[in-house]
Amino acid sequence: MEAEAAKAKFVAVKEKFGRDLRVFETSGASSSLTQVSNDDESDDFYEFTAADYYRMLATKKTDKYLKTKKIREAEVAAHRSRITKTTIRVRFPDNHTLEVAFHPSEKIQSLFDLLSRMVTKPEVPFILYTTPPKKQIKDMSQDFYSAGLIPGAIVYFSNDMPNREDNAAVNCGPFLHEEVMSLKGLDVMPEPVEPIQATPEPVTTAPPPPVPQDPKAAGKKPVKPKWLKM
Repeated sequence: MEAEAAKAKFVAVKEKFGRDLRVFETSGASSSLTQVSNDDESDDFYEFTAADYYRMLATKKTDKYLKTKKIREAEVAAHRSRITKTTIRVRFPDNHTLEVAFHPSEKIQSLFDLLSRMVTKPEVPFILYTTPPKKQIKDMSQDFYSAGLIPGAIVYFSNDMPNREDNAAVNCGPFLHEEVMSLKGLDVMPEPVEPIQATPEPVTTAPPPPVPQDPKAAGKKPVKPKWLKM
């Protein structure tokens, strides 16, 4: 009965949000790391520096001499075709993690749209970032593949208020709706599939092929042997 109830919850949530979701609680160690990462950073922290530019330029020059453009494009296309799913885990400051899968070609905007429907305070702006180092996800038009969030990634959630005191007030749980939180700790195992036994087909024995006869012998009349006397 518990398995049926858990399955019903997963089905109901998937029908509402259109995706398979999982919710679980992270450890205290990861919580402390998340809390440290949630500290506000200045705008200079996210600036693209001259050192970053020259380092990227040097990498591109090296690749240019090693491979042609067509070869690089072919390799990228082949790599993309092999990846059909990316698993994103969104960690919240209250130690809970939301797991959801996307296709690598989907836009990052789809993740933000999904979270906007799930959070308890949709009117409060929020940001997502990766760490380390802390890097805010700003380009919503990128797909997950182009953003490097494949075949899976952990992103961190934080409400984004201009005032530090207000930001501290809104960054306390719960962050997810009760309906989504009801999935916490639930895991539906795949139902066993009974093997299908194939009915053996009846074996039929083909009759032996006819022995070919010599047409000349068939046309001859029987000859009486000379030793036979009547």
